[in-house]
Amino acid sequence: MITEIYTIKSHMTQAFIDGKRVPVTILKLPTQVVSQIKTVDKDGYYSLQLSIDQKNKSPQKSLLTHLKKAKLTKQPKWLREIRLDQEPQLKVGESLPIDKIIAPGDTVSVTGISIGKGFAGVMKRFGFAGGPKTHGQSDRSRAPGSIGRGTTPGRVLPGKKMPGHLGASTAVTKNLTVLAVDLDKNQLSVSGPVPGAKKQLLKLTVTRKGKDTNQPKE
Repeated sequence: MITEIYTIKSHMTQAFIDGKRVPVTILKLPTQVVSQIKTVDKDGYYSLQLSIDQKNKSPQKSLLTHLKKAKLTKQPKWLREIRLDQEPQLKVGESLPIDKIIAPGDTVSVTGISIGKGFAGVMKRFGFAGGPKTHGQSDRSRAPGSIGRGTTPGRVLPGKKMPGHLGASTAVTKNLTVLAVDLDKNQLSVSGPVPGAKKQLLKLTVTRKGKDTNQPKE
């Protein structure tokens, strides 16, 4: 059973459900064509390789033969793989059946790359409270404080929270509800914010099927 699809982050808006204002993220549905099927006998596991969206140029020579089986004549923007528990019913060259995978009312998790913030201190990166601002302290208000003990162990332990690069890493937002799926406009909407910047590729995983009871009011 396929429980994952890929979307592109578009923009945010709002909807009113039962008189309450709900933040909504609009996600675009790119073309997702099966370019390869992996099986247990040949590859050791079941999966679908998807050719997502297309660039306006011919494929690279290294992909030319690979994509010819799926009758794709343009370079894909992304190649992604979906792991499966059993052999899929789809064939190479067919598109992913979005309407059979996801529907309004479903609960999903969204995985993407968070927006990079550059080098950040511990207060911004981890939410530290900071040091004292009075009693003679002049330059310790945003310092991390002690980072270890003395001679024993004589080193900074791994995993210590310290200043460093913030963002630009894999982030997951769980328990979002699918509010609407519009296949005519190739887009869907989910409640709440999702990781990443605009035009970024996101993976949606259906974690629980639900009833279509939360349709936004026009």
